[in-house]
Amino acid sequence: MRAAIAGTATLALMLATLGACVANTSTSPASGGGASLASAVADPLRPAADTARDVTRKPAEIVAFAGVEPGDVVAEIAPGGGYFTRILARAVGPQGKVYALVPPFFANRPGGLDAINALAAQYGNVEVVVADYASLALPQPVDLVWTTENYHDLANNDMAPINGALFRALKPGGIYYVQDHSAPGTGLTAMRTLHRIDPEAVKQQVSQAGFVLEAESDLLHNPADTHEIAPGEVAGGSDRFALRFRKPG
Repeated sequence: MRAAIAGTATLALMLATLGACVANTSTSPASGGGASLASAVADPLRPAADTARDVTRKPAEIVAFAGVEPGDVVAEIAPGGGYFTRILARAVGPQGKVYALVPPFFANRPGGLDAINALAAQYGNVEVVVADYASLALPQPVDLVWTTENYHDLANNDMAPINGALFRALKPGGIYYVQDHSAPGTGLTAMRTLHRIDPEAVKQQVSQAGFVLEAESDLLHNPADTHEIAPGEVAGGSDRFALRFRKPG
């Protein structure tokens, strides 16, 4: 749902905070749901292990930049432990929905779906979908496709059919948000060795599917990262890029 959200004192305070945090990005956030984002991040169901990561992941600012709004239908690729799944579920609210898209190889592991199914049971608007991303078919068109820190894994395969399927899954005007560990100037050579990817390679692949790059953010930029070691070894969090693409229409 791309409707504007009414202002309140809480919203004004949150937006002021977000505005300060996004001042170093190339563009302003795509969404204005400051109050709902503050509530989403403060969700008491979030595990302590997740909230401890907020300082480096900046979830409220990132979700605002990505353009998530109340009422949206979101398709989240490879939700992992559900760090963003929980936040997205609260951000879109009861009128929205989050499809947590789990690849078959992961779902077929013993207990592979236990954690994400337990999460979905806590949130009435999360639906777990086991899906081959290259042939993705969802019950309804979505407002936003979300992938964080796993595009480099997907790109070990041919991304043309995957990005094409995601393009078709989105409503006209829908958003494709891509965030990953940066490896500038490496093309596709650092994906397996360092679990990183060149943002320019991502831009090229996604644009070839028909998307238009609308904005990029340096919210998660870490100038101390040399890009020569694995992301988990970087003090203060790896240098990550954040790209917001839009499907024309």
